[in-house]
Amino acid sequence: MIEIRKSQTRGHANHGWLDSFHTFSFADYHDPVHMGFGHLRVINEDRVNPGTGFPTHGHRDMEIVTYVLDGSLEHKDSMGNGSVIRAGDVQRMSAGTGVRHSEYNASSDAIVHFLQIWIVPRESGLVPSYEQRHFEPQEFDGRLRLVASSDGRDGSVRVHQDVSLYAGRFDGSDSARYTLGPDRRAYVQVARGTVRIDGQLLGAGDGAKIVGEPELVLDSARGAELLVFDLA
Repeated sequence: MIEIRKSQTRGHANHGWLDSFHTFSFADYHDPVHMGFGHLRVINEDRVNPGTGFPTHGHRDMEIVTYVLDGSLEHKDSMGNGSVIRAGDVQRMSAGTGVRHSEYNASSDAIVHFLQIWIVPRESGLVPSYEQRHFEPQEFDGRLRLVASSDGRDGSVRVHQDVSLYAGRFDGSDSARYTLGPDRRAYVQVARGTVRIDGQLLGAGDGAKIVGEPELVLDSARGAELLVFDLA
């Protein structure tokens, strides 16, 4: 079964400095039908204006993954980490017993466009931790590249949950097949472009829940960039 979540049906909040779309219930957007999917709790597509951002705020007991599409995002946290996240970078912050951080657009003249993802950890009360990896553009071209996993394999960042997150860019004749194991499900989020997933065409901002399917087939792409979550 494939259930499509069209971009225009997502929650939306425009605060002037921040334009944000919510795949699942978040902040003032509440939809009991879309509270998450398995351990996947949040996918926010954010655009933050130059010179603005999220002031210092706190999180607990959540795995937070940031995937930058365009621009640069400056991160600082109470663990002493400070970094700039750019396209090709994947950041993981385990909030655990509690962490405070800020996120600002690192540019004075360009919007930063990114996906922020929250995953419920397998246990509460973890020691807060931070990790960031850079991937070269060719690692995503025409294939699904593992960027986050429970064991940090293949150079991915480690999340404290039974989740494997893949990113890929597809165009023209590019295609990919992904096998789902027994008792697994998937969520696909299209960040830009268009791509056909098991015969159904998805565009930028669209998502899809996949349950009871042994395989995903991605093809007929036009400038597509997407994330695939393999979930218990």
